[in-house]
Amino acid sequence: MASVLQRKPEEGRAVTASKRRWRSRGGLVTIGTVVSLVAGLGLTVLGLGAADQAVASFDAASWVWSSNKSEIARINGVTARVDTRVDVPRGRGHKMQVSQNDRFVILRDVSTGRISSMDLTSLKEYRASLNNPGIGVRVALHEDAAFIIDTVRGEVAQLDPRTLAPLGEPLRYPPGITGGVFDGEGRLWIAVPSQGTVSAITAAPLASDGPEGGTAAAAGPSQISTTAVAPPSHDLAISTLDSGLAVLNRTTNELTTIRDGKAATPTTLPLTGPGSLAPRTDGLAVPVTEPDARRVYVVADGRMRSQFPVPGDGTRLEPAVAWEGFFYVADSDTGVVHVFDGAGQPQRDIPFRNAGGPLELEVRENYLFINAPGSSTARVVDNAHTVRVVDKYADDVLGGDAPPAPPTPPPPPKPKKPTVSEPGPPRNVRAAAGDAEARVSWQAASANGASISRYVVVGAGRTFQVGANQRSVNVTGLTNGETYRFEVHAVNAKGDGPSRTSNPVRPTSEVPDAPTEVRAEARPDGTVVVRWPAANGQGLDIKRYTVTAVSEGGSAPIGESDGPELVLRDGELQYGQQYAFTVVAVNERGAGSKASPVSNSVVPFAKPGRPEAVDAATVGDQAGAVRVTWTPSVDNGRPVSKYVVTAGGRSTDVVDGTAVTLTGFDAGATVAVQVRAVNEAGDSEPGTATARTVAEPTVTITGSSATFNTATVTFSVDAGGGTATCSVSANNGGGSDDGSCSSLTAKKLKPSTAYTLTVTAKNAAGTVTKTRAQTTDALYGTARCVNGEEGETRTYCNDDVNGRNGNEIFEVTRQDNDRQAGWVENGTRLKAFCKKSGEHVDSYIYNSQKASSMWIQVDYKGKNYIPYAWLNLDGGDDLDNLPGC
Repeated sequence: MASVLQRKPEEGRAVTASKRRWRSRGGLVTIGTVVSLVAGLGLTVLGLGAADQAVASFDAASWVWSSNKSEIARINGVTARVDTRVDVPRGRGHKMQVSQNDRFVILRDVSTGRISSMDLTSLKEYRASLNNPGIGVRVALHEDAAFIIDTVRGEVAQLDPRTLAPLGEPLRYPPGITGGVFDGEGRLWIAVPSQGTVSAITAAPLASDGPEGGTAAAAGPSQISTTAVAPPSHDLAISTLDSGLAVLNRTTNELTTIRDGKAATPTTLPLTGPGSLAPRTDGLAVPVTEPDARRVYVVADGRMRSQFPVPGDGTRLEPAVAWEGFFYVADSDTGVVHVFDGAGQPQRDIPFRNAGGPLELEVRENYLFINAPGSSTARVVDNAHTVRVVDKYADDVLGGDAPPAPPTPPPPPKPKKPTVSEPGPPRNVRAAAGDAEARVSWQAASANGASISRYVVVGAGRTFQVGANQRSVNVTGLTNGETYRFEVHAVNAKGDGPSRTSNPVRPTSEVPDAPTEVRAEARPDGTVVVRWPAANGQGLDIKRYTVTAVSEGGSAPIGESDGPELVLRDGELQYGQQYAFTVVAVNERGAGSKASPVSNSVVPFAKPGRPEAVDAATVGDQAGAVRVTWTPSVDNGRPVSKYVVTAGGRSTDVVDGTAVTLTGFDAGATVAVQVRAVNEAGDSEPGTATARTVAEPTVTITGSSATFNTATVTFSVDAGGGTATCSVSANNGGGSDDGSCSSLTAKKLKPSTAYTLTVTAKNAAGTVTKTRAQTTDALYGTARCVNGEEGETRTYCNDDVNGRNGNEIFEVTRQDNDRQAGWVENGTRLKAFCKKSGEHVDSYIYNSQKASSMWIQVDYKGKNYIPYAWLNLDGGDDLDNLPGC
């Protein structure tokens, strides 16, 4: 059991949380049951909907993963809104498998292998366990039955979802199985390509709930049926049904359904390349997708009912998902889900902007949920095929504002359509004799633009079809002592490729023993070393060993060695994919042993890929700072533990997220930045960028103008990469202004006065000033004396006469005949200098009853005074516009 599930001793204990109070923007609310977190994945509930006291109380919902935020969110299918968000630390950028039902959510972090479980009825328990990372292990959940399926080693283990403790002994199959999905009746189905069979498994019942989840049942899972669906070594794909299973033989393009324990007659489909099935099929019609041809074939009632093309280019089509009579086909290259009705007629597509990777489609509780793990949105489709958009980062749940999203990577360039032709010849075709049998193996042929659907082996008077992912076959019924040769060729959509012939072999009973205790080790340089003790040749020399790599759903020869070790070069195996190995010993007579027991599983890994889209930008509101952003690196088989950002001889570690602000540089400095990703294998190559810190602003004055009481200066400002604030002030007690960094006006100035205008610009890096000289305009007034309508008033303003008259001007601020300087007619314009208090004068009816003791010094025969009562000043006749004399 240790190879399937390895539990840390400090993990797996129940943790009960006390009540907490969570603050939201809408006020303070009390959550009756919240999760208290333990070491491990450390889930943190960011928000619970207002109607939730037990999260599992409403089942028309689905939990979806957001890799950019490292969180899962629960989408309510009825409202198409997120009502709960849960943070998953140390999962940013990881692929996450989410298995769920109405009570439990089980997460498996593909990058780390960590598995965790949440009990949604109470949120009081949390368990975490470590398993092998990489693609090749999956988790299945149905009601209270949970399974871990190790497809590489062929082990199926039942777990208690409350504790993740194993129940009984695992079921063991030949390595390289596939499947591990429940049908609608709670049976778990797996396929064994090496045997050409499928098996149904039922779970052992759980003990009753207790404070620690009850005692594990003594019995483990049971295999209740095994059905032969294909010859051995054919590639198989399965899709579970409401009751039973659909099996696609990807080697012969035959679809078989199994219902009530009986296999129907296979339906042969006109596929030209390998087909695929969705893990689960809703309804009676089973869609089969051929990604290379971008075509879907629909099988129902034992016959092909229809077929239809999927528009677009590229071969990254996900398997079509059946939902309420429609078919939904996701294109991972474009982020579009193509929709078709039951007759195959196109409906409105469902696009995702910046999907950020493959799309995930799952039917749950009368809704189809479509998630883009790398995007901020998901979609909910109801049974009338109405589509609604879901904001996965919604802030209106408890937990506050979401952090800013990392930069969106630029779309990849559209790949050139490859030239398609027949496949190339298989490589390294070898045969090893056994007792009345021979094992024929080979390495992959070049696909030449179209996926290989199968290999054909001809020899010993027979023809064998072998799955593209198998690449070996045991030929039995041979005669010892006779010599055999075998020809192998590949087949793709364009036809048959050239053959290659194996070495001659002569079956014999003198076969060596199989190697034992095969061990594999993945090294940080991307290589994998496989070791085994020397095999017992039973008196004959061992000449070579043939090593086969086993992965999910297939096994294929990977290399040969003269001794008990094989080092696989970097790039021969896929990063992040689980592999195990078997070894066959071949003696001096060309006879081969049985395959060894399968080795431990390993995941090839290497240094991460270079961080992409590295960008450095000026931080406008902070001196000496630059903001650095990038998109996540490809982890190459091990999770990225941190990013190291280097600039100016200093390094900063970023352990969560893909952005950082660097500080402490000089103003206006050019900063060169390097970003490296770090994983278990070491540092990646750097991504680089350059930015300039904010510099002190510069001001250029372009002009100025004035009125009698204001002065306006025009200018331009280079804000130095930041944001500048600007102001102007006038000396000699003048006014000021702030705001625009192109034109400002100083007010409350004196007329006919020289001022120095000082423009100030300020940003995060500093403050600068520039000056401009400007004299205000003169202030004028109009002498006003308008005759009345009768008597003496009719001529009062006509002439300068003895005695008093309007518009008289004096050398002093009183009406002194001896000091009179003169008289002006009504409407005469006079330049005003200043104001001074003096004799009170009333203009009576001649200037609208204006009366004042103020006198205005004007330009008349020098500087003399006129009563303010007779002079109306420009600009609103405001005495405040004049200084005192």
